[in-house]
Amino acid sequence: MSTAVMTAPISAPREDASGFTRDRAIWGTIMLAPYVLVFAVMVVYPVGYGLWLGLNWNSYKALFADPIFLRTVVNTVIFLFVAVNLKFLIALGLSGFFVQQRPWIRFVLVLFILPWAVPSIPTILSFRVMLNPENGMVNQQLFQWFGIMEGPGWLTDPTLAFAMSIVVHIWKSLPFWTLILITGRLAIAQDLYEAASVDGANRWQQFRFITWPSLATLYVTSTMLSMIWTLGDFNSVYLLNSGGPGDLNHVLSTLGIRYMRNNNLDLGIASIIVAMPLILPMVFVMVKRLSKGAEA
Repeated sequence: MSTAVMTAPISAPREDASGFTRDRAIWGTIMLAPYVLVFAVMVVYPVGYGLWLGLNWNSYKALFADPIFLRTVVNTVIFLFVAVNLKFLIALGLSGFFVQQRPWIRFVLVLFILPWAVPSIPTILSFRVMLNPENGMVNQQLFQWFGIMEGPGWLTDPTLAFAMSIVVHIWKSLPFWTLILITGRLAIAQDLYEAASVDGANRWQQFRFITWPSLATLYVTSTMLSMIWTLGDFNSVYLLNSGGPGDLNHVLSTLGIRYMRNNNLDLGIASIIVAMPLILPMVFVMVKRLSKGAEA
């Protein structure tokens, strides 16, 4: 009798717990369904449709035969190499300047961050107005002060227009990466610098043996992440010169828009897909480096 009395109440809570768990799973599925639907409509379908369009091999043949595409690939490689490396060299130097403990440096840092904080469209379009060869502020005022009546064709000369795209990209994204390196510098123990000063180390030796070994991992990882973002930088080129003059300054992120505006959707999709061999290796290496850092 005692055994029957003890076992009877035990089975009921198990059924209640099982039913409660089942109800939670049902309601969880109901609550999650809208997000899954939005993800499928907004992400899975566009990506899948784009990949389906990219399976047309005739599009790639036409793409590779287009001289604008070949020049765009060269432009993209140059843009990545010059813009990213020059940007980080400047950011590395500026980070050493902004970590100094002086009140006026904080005010300068706030002004320095503004280009990154404000929206891209008005700022880059303001560069386009200022660099206009005919009535821009740079040629009309700045160069006339030095007695130069006719300034350079900043946006009409292909080389200058491409160089200005790099300058605008660096100007826009430099504050962000400088802040990242400032954070890395602030994480270095000041005792190391004090001990190095006592031993007679100059600033270059302190940078070489203390600062750089501490920042090397952050610097390389940030550089790779910046390369991925720079590869997709659309604003710096398209808003400044629209890939011109003569479609000679396109990069892969803007070439697709050129094809789509000419009603060549298949070529536009193909020009985006061909960038994947550049992106995927960088993403793989960066994720691998981050996973090693997390394990450490």
